[in-house]
Parts: sequence; C-alpha cells; structure tokens
Amino acid sequence: MVRMTSTNLTRTEAAARAELISNVSYRFDVDLTQGANSAQKTFPSKTTITFTSGAGSTFVDLRAAAVSKVELDGVDITDAAVPTKDGSYDEEQGIQLRDLTEGPHTLVVEADAVYSSTGEGLHRFRDPADDEVYMYTQFETADAKRVFACFDQPDIKATYDISVATPANWTVVTNSTVNVDDSGVKGEEGRRVHTATVDYPLSTYLVALCVGPWYEVRDEWTGTITEHAEMSAEAIAEAAKRGPLQTSGEITVPLGLYCRRSLSQYMDADELLEITKQGFDWYSKHFGVGYPFYKYDQIFCPEYNMGAMENAGAVTFRDEYIFRSAASHYEYERRADTILHEMAHMWFGDLVTMQWWDDLWLNESFATWSAAMSQAGATKFKTAWVTFANKEKAWAYGQDQLSSTHPVFSDASDIVTVDANFDGITYAKGASVLKQLAAYVGLDSFLSGLRSHFAAHAWANATFDDLLGALEKASGRDLSGWADQWLKTTGINTLAPEFEVLNGKYSSFAVTQTGAEPGAGETRTHRIAVGVYAFDSGKLVRTHRAELDIEGQKTEISELVGVDAGDLVLVNDDDLTYAFMSLDEKSLATATENIDQIADPMARSLVWSSAWQMLRNAQMKARDFVNLVARGCVAETELAVLEQVLAQGRAAVDAYADPAWAEATGWAQLRDAYLEGIRSTSGAAQLAFARAFAGCLQSNESAEVLRALLGESNLPTEIDGLDVDQDLRWVFIIALTGAARITGESEDQLTARISAEQKNDTSSTGAMKALQARSVIPTAATKEKVWEEITVHGPEHSNLELRHLMAGFYHVGQRDLLDGYGVKYADVAPKLWNSLSPEMALRTLEGIYPTWDSSEETDSAIADMIDKDSTPVGLRRPLREGRDVVARRKTAVAYDKS
Repeated sequence: MVRMTSTNLTRTEAAARAELISNVSYRFDVDLTQGANSAQKTFPSKTTITFTSGAGSTFVDLRAAAVSKVELDGVDITDAAVPTKDGSYDEEQGIQLRDLTEGPHTLVVEADAVYSSTGEGLHRFRDPADDEVYMYTQFETADAKRVFACFDQPDIKATYDISVATPANWTVVTNSTVNVDDSGVKGEEGRRVHTATVDYPLSTYLVALCVGPWYEVRDEWTGTITEHAEMSAEAIAEAAKRGPLQTSGEITVPLGLYCRRSLSQYMDADELLEITKQGFDWYSKHFGVGYPFYKYDQIFCPEYNMGAMENAGAVTFRDEYIFRSAASHYEYERRADTILHEMAHMWFGDLVTMQWWDDLWLNESFATWSAAMSQAGATKFKTAWVTFANKEKAWAYGQDQLSSTHPVFSDASDIVTVDANFDGITYAKGASVLKQLAAYVGLDSFLSGLRSHFAAHAWANATFDDLLGALEKASGRDLSGWADQWLKTTGINTLAPEFEVLNGKYSSFAVTQTGAEPGAGETRTHRIAVGVYAFDSGKLVRTHRAELDIEGQKTEISELVGVDAGDLVLVNDDDLTYAFMSLDEKSLATATENIDQIADPMARSLVWSSAWQMLRNAQMKARDFVNLVARGCVAETELAVLEQVLAQGRAAVDAYADPAWAEATGWAQLRDAYLEGIRSTSGAAQLAFARAFAGCLQSNESAEVLRALLGESNLPTEIDGLDVDQDLRWVFIIALTGAARITGESEDQLTARISAEQKNDTSSTGAMKALQARSVIPTAATKEKVWEEITVHGPEHSNLELRHLMAGFYHVGQRDLLDGYGVKYADVAPKLWNSLSPEMALRTLEGIYPTWDSSEETDSAIADMIDKDSTPVGLRRPLREGRDVVARRKTAVAYDKS
C-alpha cells in the first residue's frame, strides 16, 4: 500500500502496514550542535531502519523541512521515494516505498528536521533567567516522525540505537543509559556525542530525548517483587523471549530527577523521590511484574503542553511542578497524582501497549485509576478518591453532557480523531468505570486479572478484550454485558432514593434509575453503596450502609427496611459508580444547611459535587449555590476539594448567575466569604482563599486589600501569616490590573507596576505573568492588540506565550470590552485551524471560544460555520462543544433569574 493522502494516519492504513512490516530496528543520529543558535531552524537527522517486509508497497512517516537522501538496500531511491509539492518535500505523504520484495531490508533516510516551539516533536526553549537552551521531545500521539523517519504507530514496536551530538556542556537523557564520547570536546567548547541503546521492544511514541545543561539529582529504589500464583509460568516464559521480565525477588531501580539550572534551588528532591519510591512500593506489591526498564528518570521540562508523558524510563513533566513559590495542597496532590499516573504507564502502556488508539481510554483510565489507588494506599494523600470524586468526576460529567460525548471505548479512525479524544471521557469517566468494575468483580479479583494480563502480554500489544478475558477468568463473572453497558454507550444515569417512613423507620426502600442522556435512555448495572446519615452530637455521621448491585429502573433494598430513618441519604455513598446522585427533599435541605457538619470527607465531597451538577443542570439557582459555598467553604477540611469549591463559587457568579444579581450581590458575597477565609485560616487553606479572593470581580475596598498585601498601602488588613511570595504577587497584580476601571488607575500606572515587577522577576515565569498582566489591561485597544497577537501572529508565539495571552484576553468584569469578538471568532476559526500546529490549533480555538457571549448573532455565526462543507471535520468538535457550554450557561442564568 502506498499512502496517497495526508499525515493523518488512519487505522486502516496502520493495520495494513503492520501486516506488511515486522522485526523493526532503528538507528537515528541527530546533530544538535548548532541548537543554541535561535537562527538555526532545522537540525540534521539520519535514520537507518532495518525491517522485514512482505511483498507490497508502504510508506515511512517523516515530517521535515527537506529530505536529501533515501537509500533502500544500498540503492538510492530518493527521486522515487520523496514526493514533492511546490518543489519541496511533501511531508503529508511521507517517504514512499513501492514494490518491496519479501524479506529483510535496510532503509537510510537523511533529512533536515525542524525545531519546535509548540511542544510537539523536538521543542526548543531558551531560559531568560540565564540564557541556557533546553530541548525535549513530545511524540504522543504520532510525532516521533518530526525527529526521525519511522513507522509511527503503536503496534510496530522496535529497538533503537540513538546518537545525539550536542555542545560540550549539554547532557542527554533518553530511554536507556547514555554513553558519552568526549573526544570532540576542547575545554568548554567542541562537540560531545551521546549514544544509547534501547534493546527492548518499544513503540515510537514512547521514545524520548531531553537535551541541555540539566541540573541532576540521583538516587535509587530497592524493593521486592512478590510472586503470584495466578501468573502463568508459560505466559511468563513466552513474554521473557520478547524482553526482560522479573516476577519475583529483589529489584533495584536507579532514579534520576532533572530540571533546568535556574530552577535547581526550588527542586524539592526529597519530596519528589519520596512519592516516587512510594509508587514503586505499591506497584511492585500489586502488579506482580517488576519495573521493566533499566532506570527511571523524571525530567521537568519548560513550556510543556500537558501534565506529563510516560516515555519509557524517561518521564517528562511540565516544570511548573517545580514550585518556586508557596504551592497549594491541591498542587502537591496533583503533582503526586501525575507522578503516579505516569509510573503506572510503565506497566500499562509501555510494557503492555495498546494495539491501536481505540484503547487510548484504557491506557489513560488505568493510569488515572492506579494513581488514585496508590496515592490513597501508599502516600500521605490518603483521601485521593475524595479529590477524584469532586475534581475528576466533575470533568467527566461535564464532558459527557456535551454533544461531542462519545463512548468510553471510542472509534479512533484516524489520528485527528484520537487527538480530540484526550478528554474527560477518556481519562475521568474511564477511570470511574474501572473503579466501578473493581467494585463489581472485587478488588482482589481485579488485581489478579491485571497481573495475568501483564504476564501474558509483556513487551507486546494487547486490546481491552484481552484484559476483559483475564478479569473474567480471575473473577468468574461474565463481563461481556457489563462492558457493552459501560463502554459502548454515552451519558449519565441518575440514581435516586425512594422510601417510606413509618414510626421513625424505613418501611420500604428502593433506588430508582433513570436513563442516561444524551444516550438512548438505557439503564445500567451498577455496584453501589447506599449510606444513611443522621445527626449525632451536632455532626452528621453514617448510621447504616448497604452495598449491592442494582439494575433496571428500580431496585428494592430490603436490608434498609426497618432501620432508623436518617437525615441524609446518599445513594452513591463512597462514590463507587459513575452517576448523578439525586437527593430527596429532606436530604437536600439537610445537606445544604449543614454541609459543614458532615463528618466524612467523601460524603461531604459527594454533596458538593451533587450541588454543582444541580447548578449546571438548572436544578439549583446560582445564588443558592453561592450561599452554600459562602456558608461551608471555611469549614472544608479537604484542601483539594476546597480549591475546587472556591473556583466553582466564582464560576457560579460569573457564568451561571443573573448578571444583575451577580453585580449587586453575588460578587460581594463571595469576596466577603473568601476574605474571611484568608483571615481565619492558615497555610495551604489561606493561600487557596487568597488566590480565590483575587480571582473575584474587585471593588474599591477589595482592591485596597490587595494593594496592602503588595505593600503599596498602609491600610490594615487584619491578615496574619500570609506569605505574599513572587507568584502570589503576580496573582494580585493581575487582579489589580483587571480592576483598573473600578479603581481608576491609569494605563501608565498599570504598565509601570507590571514593568517594575518583571524587573524584579527575570525568570521565564515572570515574563509570562507580565505578558498575561498586560493582556488584562481593561482597554479596547489592549483587547484588539491581544486578539491580533493570538489570531494573526499565533504561529510566531510559543505554546506558553499563547496560553498566557489567552488567559489575559478574557478577564472577569471585562465582557463589554469583548463585544464583537464572538462574530470575529467565527470568521477566524478556520484560518487558525489551518495555520497552527494540530496541538496549538485545538488549544487556541478552545481557549478563545466566546463563552462570554450569549448573543444569538454569535451563536448563529458559529452554527453556520459548523454546517459549512468547507469547515474541517476536526474543527467542528470544539465549535459544537463551545455552543453546548454557552447554551447550558444561558439556561442556568434564566433559571437563576426566575
């Protein structure tokens, strides 16, 4: 097969190529010696691929500025293999290999690859703090081809010999141990060559290069792998033929931490290593297979698009996880979650890899589930599932109510579709489904099935059906019907209690289930717990709990008949399943009036979550939700939940409330509650309240508080203990900048304050915060300039610059300055989609979608664009999602007005 279309690899093309190609090994050489020169846009890349082929035609993936040579089995085939367009290499078609004969082949490709500033391929960053240059790769979903020629799909695993030439003072971190040839180094000058061999089968998207003068910390973890009887000796022996596999005994893993030098003083290596070692403890105990790679490095990279990436043995993270100022509890918990998420991928994703991206959900859902399990089971973050219930579930529920919702097991016909599915369904709903599955079959059976799966498919590719078979064997349950209900449908069921009380006791009790929407109205089988709560010494505590399977529209719970009726009933107690939880009238009143008296943090989180969903579904008025937040936030002990609730309070006023009430009452109510939180709490909670307070629409009085905290005013604030460090100073400066029309500060005063702060903070973070602050200046001219920077000059900006420009474009209280930009968005969206890289196009069009604009004119313009035949298919999804968000907000605002 010869590829004739585009860089958007399809599942059909990938399957045909995998049938044809096998036994692949790469050697790729890249020369980055001129990489510190920003004028140098490309770097030399030479790839040698050995492979076995059947008889036929295929293609090799490569995105490059130019291809100078293609040689097959010693014969120059450049003219036939390299398609051109307008006289240049046509990267959309790749390298064409026609009429391959059956047997082994050697292909050599020499090209000029392109440095990236968008976080895709080989990203290059210059640190303004010390002028040092760093590079790192990001290859998922299919961007290895931006650095070397390859068969860029997950089910063509290969081995690799890697050679990287760099300036003398740079180091290279990759998937395996690096050897260094210093023969070309002369003092501090010259050329250093770094080589590494990856001798285990690895998918192209899991290869990594991290290059630069990194700061490094080293350690090791030692543990024991427990032997498990259910792991087949035959399967283990077969897997061991493909790569190294340890299923019992002592194991030692070398550990490395890396960050850029300007952040070295802030790297809390002890904390990072502690979480890492605790993760290895939990996974080695429960997974049955020892960590499969030779070492485990974690590299914190600048200008990173995502949270992290699970490159085998060389995990890359956004370096915002190196906290240079005081960080909140949630930020520490999120960082630990990310570390453990990526570590889980070493087994589920890297050792056992999906065959095609249909199973992306399983890859990410499993890592999300594992991270929460290991956090709760092995680290200080014991209430990780409470955070999950409030944070991740909110993401999943919101995504599942969009018109773009899709089944957990989603069609992934091509790479564009896959890229769009890195969403709340793939991560959070999928993890919720796995938690439900573990409850349904029992945790011990679930883990037993996982171990069998790892042993059977180590160093190979597998599908969800393979995992399901292992879980069926371990649990003795037929899971085919369960899988159809949960993985091939969309929408959210609603569970509600239905009971009668006689003489203070339940005379009947049932749980009802309504169909999922926007699906076909189906009900599902759920494993749930029903909790009954009553007041005891002023606290709401659980008095009864029943755990059972429910199905259909109504399930009787005889176990609760005859027990004392409670003041609060939760039909998804402990958050075992994925469903909306309805509260009966008495429970709703009890919960909203006494949320601070609910003793159990999970139960309290479930009430917060239910209230938020009721707000979004126009079942609770925004002003009532704000009352709930104002009443209960200061007493909330779960700091990650607190941060989520504070953010939801602001969103309720800004997006879901009657604007007249919000301006007259809502914002003032939140400011008062959040200021009280600053004054009455300490530590991480105080920091959370301070950030939330700054995020509100400001008044003259609240702005004076911010000025006092910045040291610009002698006004007594009655606030003790708040450390206004550099990052918090930027939070306050951005807030004051956005409030200038209220406070009367001139543009000259605003820019002077920003410039003075940037002079004191010469870091890359300072540069980005200053960019955002200038974008927040409340003038029409500023908004016009920022809009032009995003929509006209977007390709000239780095990914991080675009992120901060977008953050400043819309600021609370500035809706009127954006009049007309909704229709402009409709005009410019196709151009942005085609001019930006795929990653940046999606992020930009989501980031500047006019969610602030509820006008029919804008909605109609965007609807018309969706319907145009010329609108790219991939663009239609963010447009539809944006319309859904605006429609939901309009409905909630109307309900609040009523």
